[in-house]
Amino acid sequence: MEAKKKEHLKLEKQSGLYLAIGMALILGLVYTALEWKTFDKEIGMYGPDLILPDELEPEIPPHLLITPPPPPKIQVPEVIEIVADDPTIIETIITAVEPDYTTEVPTVDQIAFEEVETIPEVTWVTIEEVPVFPGCESSDNKRACFQEQMQKHIRKNFKYPENAIDMGLQGKVYLQFTVQKDGTIGGLKMRGPHQILESEAARIISKLPKMKPGKQRDQAVKVPFSIPITFKLQ
Repeated sequence: MEAKKKEHLKLEKQSGLYLAIGMALILGLVYTALEWKTFDKEIGMYGPDLILPDELEPEIPPHLLITPPPPPKIQVPEVIEIVADDPTIIETIITAVEPDYTTEVPTVDQIAFEEVETIPEVTWVTIEEVPVFPGCESSDNKRACFQEQMQKHIRKNFKYPENAIDMGLQGKVYLQFTVQKDGTIGGLKMRGPHQILESEAARIISKLPKMKPGKQRDQAVKVPFSIPITFKLQ
């Protein structure tokens, strides 16, 4: 019995090719679907049909003005009472002191000048009469006697601070004080290597006695005096 279909028209022979073509089409569609990208149409923030003016005027918010209440009306009394002057009240009459065209201008000869004698600032070297240390009243050279008595006073009251000995402190403390117009000591200034030594030097100066003040043109004046105190460990 002969076959009904011809051998060259059978589809089974091409099934492998058709399967490969179908798989390729499916993979292509899947890849295209995964990689497909869409973009939204760009629209401005005011919309596509919004027309803006060249200059934008800011909108001013409404401002509420609070007006103060009107002042109270002053009620005038119907009857005005006239009060008599009080004799105990003394009126102060103020006269103008500003010059005008009728003011007479005094000449130089009519103006009285008061001569004020100014005393220049003095130093220990330029003072006419140096301060007198107690015990130097009868000395011919009171300047040298003052310095000698100062050295005696320092040696008499000198005491090396124990803290300075323990710390090994030594050096010079430069002192400057002022003999005031009444003979007392003030205006102490000092500069030294350590505060402990400065405190001891200030203690020595604080024990100075009251002196006879120095004079310039027969007037008592302030006289500064400087001296160093040496602290030296044996």
